[in-house]
Amino acid sequence: MKIKATYLFLVLLGIVLFPRTTYAQEIENPPTDDLGDVSDAFQENFFEALKQKGIENYELALKALVKAEKAADGDKEAEAVVHFEMGKNLAKLKRNVEAETNFNKVLEWDPNRVEVIEALYDLYFDEKDYQAAIVVVKKLIEFDTDYKEDLANLYNRTKQYDKALELLDELDKEWGESSYRNTLRSQIYRVTGNTSKEINNLESRIENNPKSEKEYLKLIYLYSEEGDIQKAFVTAKELLKQKPNSQLVHLALYKFYLEEGNHQEAIKSIKIVFNSQEIENKSKNSVLEDFLNFTDKNPETEFDLIEIVSSFKEQSNSQTYMLLGDYFLSKDEKEEALVYYLIGIEKNSQNFGLLKNTLLLQIETKKYKEASELSLEGLNIFPAQPLLYLINGVANNNLKQAEQAIESLETGLDYLLDDLKMEYDFYQQLTLSYTLKGDSKKAKMYTKRASELNLSN
Repeated sequence: MKIKATYLFLVLLGIVLFPRTTYAQEIENPPTDDLGDVSDAFQENFFEALKQKGIENYELALKALVKAEKAADGDKEAEAVVHFEMGKNLAKLKRNVEAETNFNKVLEWDPNRVEVIEALYDLYFDEKDYQAAIVVVKKLIEFDTDYKEDLANLYNRTKQYDKALELLDELDKEWGESSYRNTLRSQIYRVTGNTSKEINNLESRIENNPKSEKEYLKLIYLYSEEGDIQKAFVTAKELLKQKPNSQLVHLALYKFYLEEGNHQEAIKSIKIVFNSQEIENKSKNSVLEDFLNFTDKNPETEFDLIEIVSSFKEQSNSQTYMLLGDYFLSKDEKEEALVYYLIGIEKNSQNFGLLKNTLLLQIETKKYKEASELSLEGLNIFPAQPLLYLINGVANNNLKQAEQAIESLETGLDYLLDDLKMEYDFYQQLTLSYTLKGDSKKAKMYTKRASELNLSN
């Protein structure tokens, strides 16, 4: 049985890819145009190659394709099909030079085979050979003008910034603006240091579309980067005028209000930020850090700080409460700091930094029972953290629970690596534990081990 090569070329080049059952149905009624036949041996090896490629056995696929090429017996169209498949398998194996050779063999037979030109483009892009990719993309543009955006990107990657900007402007006129092209244009302005041109471009876009929140926000950022705070502030107010319900604008407004001493408006903006579902926690925490620094210098606003925190309790995360705890700890308000640390742990028990701060503060404030319980909970999550075993041992020693302290401390030593200071603390606590237990022999042993450590470094 034989199958027409033309049909194989159309189907197997990737224009259409049907299940194997469909192949069989179509083969029974092949096209009637007569451009040569291929043998059963070609068909058998070619389908074997497709099967092997499908299960990612690219080397075996190539071996089958070599056999298929021989079975083509000089049929140029069938050979072209084989070379295309060879190129795809070689590309998967990162044998890019050989893949390129095979793709070009197909293009020698048919220079306008789009699927092959696209495969060659992918190959060059993967190799970061952007100059070669430009040549190929220019050919693809003849078939599909959407590739003009790819060309603009390649001009950017090859530092042909003027060509990229010229093409982006051309595409905006032809197709209208797009977020992709605006982003690419902004990247180019940033790389070339042409901030003034980017500002002009944004101002022009805002003039054409005064309701575009995104463009306003970019412009506010750029003015701020340029140090023109007044223009940034005016732009933020204009955005609020155009979009009164904007939440993102308050990420900029609160700063401007603080700088001009308008505390009440700043606090209003901060409350909007913290109650926003649109603003991510990372940004909220940055705002909180700013306000904590401000409150530290303006203690009269501490009441506002507490009110703000209360208002966004449900939306906040553990990092928020860690920042608050750190703030009150810096003011030596340890009990207040503990309140926020513990709320943070309720939010996220896997924040190790927060857990450590909380436990150390519990020990410092002599809350040994709480420290014992919390450190045990922490060990369920972080079973290889020696610090948690040490803190648990300290807490139990202070609770006069020698057995529990010894068990925790001796277990923790197994996880200790190259930390002489902590090792010394373990030995000191074990000395205390065995003294409490009345085992003077072991207490002396650990005292000796502690004295033998060289802590001079």
